[in-house]
Amino acid sequence: MAKAAQSKGTEKYASGVFQPVIDKCAGCGHIVEANAQQFCETYIVPSAKWRLGICNFATHAKPEIVTAKTRVNPLKASKRAAAGKK
Repeated sequence: MAKAAQSKGTEKYASGVFQPVIDKCAGCGHIVEANAQQFCETYIVPSAKWRLGICNFATHAKPEIVTAKTRVNPLKASKRAAAGKK
């Protein structure tokens, strides 16, 4: 029974609609192996997701978040705080 369910799940990958994963997808948790090839279970064309940067489905790559420190003028901050208390 388990083999029948497994083969039924891999039919969509064998149909030729899904394209194999690219090297940037290596290590992702969404990779499924079927017919001795690896496919992405969430997206049909994995190379298109990597074209503009990091794939939003990638579980192995995290986007780098850049934060900029802003300098606060203490005089303006005190005036804003005093205006808010009125």
